[in-house]
Amino acid sequence: MILVTGATSVIGQKLCQLLAENNKAFRAMCRKEEQLEKFRKQGIDAVLGDFENPESLRTAMKGCSSLFLVSAPNENQLECETKAIDVAKEEQIAYIVRVSASDANLRTLVPWAKAHAYIDHHLRASGIAWTILKPTAFMQNFLTMTKPISKGFLPQVGGKGLVGYIDAQDIGIVAYHVLTQDHHKRATYYLNGPEALDMKEIALKISEAISKKVRYIHLPSLAFRILLRTFGASRWLANGLVVQYAEVVAKNHDHDLSEEVYRLTNCQPRSFSDFANEHKDAFLNLKS
Repeated sequence: MILVTGATSVIGQKLCQLLAENNKAFRAMCRKEEQLEKFRKQGIDAVLGDFENPESLRTAMKGCSSLFLVSAPNENQLECETKAIDVAKEEQIAYIVRVSASDANLRTLVPWAKAHAYIDHHLRASGIAWTILKPTAFMQNFLTMTKPISKGFLPQVGGKGLVGYIDAQDIGIVAYHVLTQDHHKRATYYLNGPEALDMKEIALKISEAISKKVRYIHLPSLAFRILLRTFGASRWLANGLVVQYAEVVAKNHDHDLSEEVYRLTNCQPRSFSDFANEHKDAFLNLKS
């Protein structure tokens, strides 16, 4: 039995879909009653669980032998995920597949990347068999910028930096293969999309998808931080995003492309053009 945390995320939903379609034994963990009921109506075993409530994790893990570990970046991520790993060890979970980040580093100034690095170290030292997935930036991140994009501009601080953006669904597909095969233990996989793009190229691909000119505007870091705060990002998130794009991306520190997604799944990862076409209504800021 596999426990899938983050089951309502894009990654988790894709993983649950594949597990269900292939009749694999799994349990979806979610935080809200309405999510629980939705899973159960689909015939999926589901349980309420919260990373900030270790006892709920303990209950969710009962009877499971494997754990898919993913959580949203927040200020408590390090504490929550390390505790989840500790609970998994106590509950005799034999295998953990974890979603980390390609820029995870103990000395980075990007807060979630630093947290990911410490969690990765904690997992490797836990004595539990593990596989760590390290995706680059998600294509879905651009869905947080639909308001300015719909008005014809993409504001960012990424400069000319290249990133192999990945559709989060492809991470779910990789996770399915890793969790249901026996030869991935003690492996770390860097995951990216099929092409490395800079912000001007991203703007062009969105323009082509929505049949409307979208122009990349390189903002000063302070202006981008203010814009993020205006859009509702917390101070912690806004500061981290500025560092990530102004330091990691704009200064060309993102990792080069690999073909791990294809090697692991025998399918090419989705292109940004495919992603933009699928979400063109969102980029036009149209109500679904």
